[in-house]
Amino acid sequence: MTQSTQSAIRNPQSAIGIPSRIFLVGFMGSGKTTVGRLLAERLGRRFIDLDEWIVERAGKSISQIFAEDGEVYFRQLEGELLRDVVKEPELVISLGGGAFVSEINRRVVKEHGVSVWLDCTFDVILKRLGDASDRPLNTSPDRLRELLESRLPSYSQADVRIDAGQVWPERLVDEIMQILRC
Repeated sequence: MTQSTQSAIRNPQSAIGIPSRIFLVGFMGSGKTTVGRLLAERLGRRFIDLDEWIVERAGKSISQIFAEDGEVYFRQLEGELLRDVVKEPELVISLGGGAFVSEINRRVVKEHGVSVWLDCTFDVILKRLGDASDRPLNTSPDRLRELLESRLPSYSQADVRIDAGQVWPERLVDEIMQILRC
């Protein structure tokens, strides 16, 4: 294990062979989409960004969904699409920052694959997000810090935790593959 890897896999059964589905979890700005695309390419698998699926299904941006339909509707749609996506084998799936907060979603992920938490410090997240206006929950640094802290207990339930703050995405893919014995 390398220095940036903070914990070993928690579900030893998932370490036997390549897991059918690898779920990337973590806060906005942690690199789930970037790392997910690279990991899927390396494994020769399809990549699905759950937030992109939501946008396609709803026919509007996540910000529009939050503004017009509310966060509760967004979370319901997120859960429905997660249950749909696990019907397909051999995937790398990037979950939205709040998806893993739901106990139901965590159970679905646990039943159908292995979860990898891309963990970043708050300072790294702030730097990566900048003034991103396309994220409806990015309203202020104080709000972001509060949101991150509230989600940490959920993220910590992932099978694998990787420090994704100061490492190049390609290196993170190497670490994930090493941990999962791909």
